[in-house]
Amino acid sequence: MQFIPAALPKTIYAIQHLAFEDLGSFEDLLYELGFRVRYFEAGVDDLKPALNYHGLTVILGGPIGVYETEDYPFLSTEVELLTQRLAENKPTLGICLGAQLIATALGAKVYAGEHKEIGWSQLQLSNIDDNILSPLAATEVLHWHGDTFDLPEHAQLLASSALYPNQAFSIGNNILALQFHLEVDAPSLEKWLIGHTAELRHAQINIPQLRLENQRYAPALESQAREIFQHYLVGLSFESAPEH
Repeated sequence: MQFIPAALPKTIYAIQHLAFEDLGSFEDLLYELGFRVRYFEAGVDDLKPALNYHGLTVILGGPIGVYETEDYPFLSTEVELLTQRLAENKPTLGICLGAQLIATALGAKVYAGEHKEIGWSQLQLSNIDDNILSPLAATEVLHWHGDTFDLPEHAQLLASSALYPNQAFSIGNNILALQFHLEVDAPSLEKWLIGHTAELRHAQINIPQLRLENQRYAPALESQAREIFQHYLVGLSFESAPEH
């Protein structure tokens, strides 16, 4: 039985860039473990409390690019605050856009890829000791992105895909960046099909086929995601401080 550090604050902060891209299956696990969740809406809320927080902050996905600062000026502030957060090694998990923001804050290049990667496929896991993503061997995961990133300096590559070499990386135990969507919640994926309809049609994605794949693969991914996320929580370390 693995035990989550007692010093881990009982509120998890999550930054959303799109209303229906939330913590997904992670949220149920957090509630089971006795945590609370507080969401912040990027572009609307002040992100300083979330990015200065000494506990765990999760940065979620969205359809914009980290380099679109002229259209979305809040991204510059978000990256600035995130850069300081990572320098202090505060527990930070980034998913999709969140991973790209972490890469940017660590000085790596983020840019449009040659292909949209939308749909389910298996990862190529890095052959390293104690790869936190090892439960995903032979498991289909959901990809939903058009941008990619270079591997930041000092980062440990955890996984690749057939289209993109950098799918996940970590720095120590506290900083974890996932380009793919580990957090997907099977009952909620219809929201993605509705909300991202313009992107799906532009990319010529077969929506009924993607729906069938969601129904086929998402439940198994939820089980593996639960194991990975709990392992991540167990490994977190930080200086104790009063909770906000």
